[in-house]
Amino acid sequence: MFEFTSKVAVITGAASGFGRAFADEGAALGMKLVLADIDEAALARAVDELRAGGADAIGVRTDVSRGEEVEALAQAALDAFGGVHLLFNNAGVGALGYLWECSANDWSWVLGVNVMGVAHGVRVFTPIMLRQNEPAHIVNTASVAGLVSAPAMGVYNASKHAVVSLTETLYHDLRQVGAPVGCSLLCPAYVPTGIVDSGRTRPIELRDDAPPSASRVAADQQLRRAVESGRKSAADIAKLTFEAVREGRFYVITHPSIFVAVKSRHADIEDGRAPTDPMSLRRPAKPGA
Repeated sequence: MFEFTSKVAVITGAASGFGRAFADEGAALGMKLVLADIDEAALARAVDELRAGGADAIGVRTDVSRGEEVEALAQAALDAFGGVHLLFNNAGVGALGYLWECSANDWSWVLGVNVMGVAHGVRVFTPIMLRQNEPAHIVNTASVAGLVSAPAMGVYNASKHAVVSLTETLYHDLRQVGAPVGCSLLCPAYVPTGIVDSGRTRPIELRDDAPPSASRVAADQQLRRAVESGRKSAADIAKLTFEAVREGRFYVITHPSIFVAVKSRHADIEDGRAPTDPMSLRRPAKPGA
C-alpha cells in the first residue's frame, strides 16, 4: 500500500485538466507538490491557489519535449523537497485529421510532448527513485486511443500506443531489477479537460500557416462534442488513479465501456481480420460508464 502523506509528487501538465486534478488530490492527501506546465501564467495561478489552500507546492515552467528542461524540473524537485516519490508523466497534446493531411509539424509537436515527454520523465526520474531505494511510483497518462485506433486521429493514436508499450515495458524492466518502484498506465476516455484546446501552447515554430483541412475540422468538432458529453470529471479520474497507485495496480481503465472495442481489436488480430472501426461499436453510455 503506497502512502501519500508528506511524500513528494511531480506532475507535468499540472496547470489544467488531469494534471490539476492530480495536484488537488495530492494536496488533499498531504503531499508536497512540484507542478510543471508549459503555460507559465496558468501554472502560477495553480500554484497560488494550491498554496492558498494550505498545500506545500512549487511550480517549474517546463517543456517536457526538451530533455534538459525535464532534467531541470527534477533538480528543482530535489532542491525543494529532497526526493521524488510519485511522478505523473501527464502532459499531452493532440492533432487530428486524416494521416496524409497531417503535417511534419503535427508529428513533431505531438510525438515531442506525448512520447518524448514521457520518455524524458522515465529517463530522468527513474534513476532518482532507484537511488532513493524506497517505495515510489510512476503514472504515465496514455488514453483509450492507445488501446484502439479510431479514424482521423492517427498522430494522436500513434503517440498513445507508444506510451502504452513504453509503460508496459517499464513495468517489466522494474520487476527485473527488483526495484521498490511501481508504475501504472492511465487510459482515460472522454473527459472534459483542456486537451481540445491544447493548440494554444503549440510552439510558434511548429505551427502551420495552411488552414485546417476538412477532415481536421470535422474530427475536431466530433472530439469536442464527445469530450463535452463526458460523464466523469477530471477529479473523478484523479481519485481512480490515486486508488490504483495506493493498491499498486498497473492498468487504470477509467471507462469500462471501451472493452467492447478493445476485445474486438484483439479478435481482429487473432482471427486475421481487417481492423474494425472502434467508433462503429460505440453504444450510448450508461451513467457513470
